[in-house]
Amino acid sequence: MGSDSETEKAQKEKKKLVALAPIAKPLAGKKLSKRTFKLVRRAAEHKCLKRGVKEVVKSIRRGQKGLCIIAGNISPIDVITHVPILCEEADIPYVYVSSKEDLANAGATKRPTCCVLVQTKPNKGELGEEEREKLKADYDQVASDVRELASSMF
Repeated sequence: MGSDSETEKAQKEKKKLVALAPIAKPLAGKKLSKRTFKLVRRAAEHKCLKRGVKEVVKSIRRGQKGLCIIAGNISPIDVITHVPILCEEADIPYVYVSSKEDLANAGATKRPTCCVLVQTKPNKGELGEEEREKLKADYDQVASDVRELASSMF
């Protein structure tokens, strides 16, 4: 029975990779994806997250900084093709992850999400000193990994 669940997991992973868009670069590996989802989960708990294309684009155009995480299995791909360009113009690091469903689960929503913008400051109110330090440390680590991945790509 254990091998059946392992083969099912492997098949699901293959399906995720097959459904990826050709522009999904830089794509986060397993380890970076796990760290990124952990950061998104923590940011969602502290209300430091913008969900969806419309909110993310609005935040980027207003000059807010953060880390943009984009799902790679979006169809039609035209929905998100402008987001990486906006991120590059605003000097915001961005990374693709394999699944919009996983991104939504990490962001504490049931609805699949195309992209999220992780910020270090909450939208309203203030964070405690300890919580802010944890979020900032996770953010810095993931952002540096994303920049390193992007620089190795180009």
